[in-house]
Amino acid sequence: MEFTGFTNEDFDVFLIDGLEPRMDALKTRIRPKLEALGSYLAPTLSALTGEEMFVHVAKHARRTINPPKDTWVAFANNRRGYKMLPHFQIGLWNTHLFIWFAVIYEAPQKSEIGEKFTKKASTIYKEIPKDFVWSGDHTKPDTIHHQQLSKDELKKMFERLYSVKKAELLCGFTLTKEETIKLGSKELIEQIDTVFNKVVPLYKLAIGLK
Repeated sequence: MEFTGFTNEDFDVFLIDGLEPRMDALKTRIRPKLEALGSYLAPTLSALTGEEMFVHVAKHARRTINPPKDTWVAFANNRRGYKMLPHFQIGLWNTHLFIWFAVIYEAPQKSEIGEKFTKKASTIYKEIPKDFVWSGDHTKPDTIHHQQLSKDELKKMFERLYSVKKAELLCGFTLTKEETIKLGSKELIEQIDTVFNKVVPLYKLAIGLK
């Protein structure tokens, strides 16, 4: 399937009541688009990172009561999984689309990555674009704009990675629902490419390629 962009109806899937009805809509409406995005962008990320990137579309298999509030496609250098590794994500909440480099709490090397980022905090602070955003929890839609952070505040986010067990770190870019729909497929892919180019140095630092 060719990626055709996201529509208002795609975002409205997260307003559907009930686990089964929402899951059915996710499977039929959004998952094929995420799979298409994954197939299209995996070679780009493989070229940028120098590693083969495998596509993982969220299945939400463990859910038994609460319907998913967001969904995503992830990219990692492992065919079997991504949560335990530094990885990339593209996904949707009802309000916006996100494009992330992510280290989430399942990653066993989280403390080591936090130390590496802390040592390079000044460089990272300088190189991340002002309109990019950070998050400390992938399960919540809230983000912090890079331009609103001081260097010390960013450093504290990095320090949390090795001092707090459940700490996470995500860096990337968000687009509102309206912006995402307006961009369409071609321009959205271009925007994702731009973001990946900017966050790949974080990935390389995390896995020891930089």
